[in-house]
Amino acid sequence: MNFAKIAQKLALWAGSPKTFLGALVLLVLWAVSGPFFQFNDTWQLIINTSTTIITFLMVFLIQNTQNRDTDILHLKVDELIRANKNAHNAMLGLESLDLKQLEAMRRHYQAMGEKEAKNLGAEQGLEPKNKIDLNQC
Repeated sequence: MNFAKIAQKLALWAGSPKTFLGALVLLVLWAVSGPFFQFNDTWQLIINTSTTIITFLMVFLIQNTQNRDTDILHLKVDELIRANKNAHNAMLGLESLDLKQLEAMRRHYQAMGEKEAKNLGAEQGLEPKNKIDLNQC
């Protein structure tokens, strides 16, 4: 079994309500056991070490899952661009452009969007009260 399949199964397991509940139960048991161990350094070290190791491993698991989801999303968008006759097929290769080229394209599409927004406002007889900043999400 390869890493991608293992990561996908672990991500599904880690994100489940049962896993969350299990972690919560372990945390409560650890807290309740504090008086029995007189809240000593070893008792604290157990939770610190456990959470550090789990967090360290989860970073890689989450990154793998995020990369997979991003790749899937890109493929779906690429297919929509390819299938749409009015779309620019050059958009299918954006991943190979450097940051300056991407910024230039963003400015080009921003200008197109602002022009379309003005045209839409003019068609409806509206004057824009404030310039819309398309960089803000």
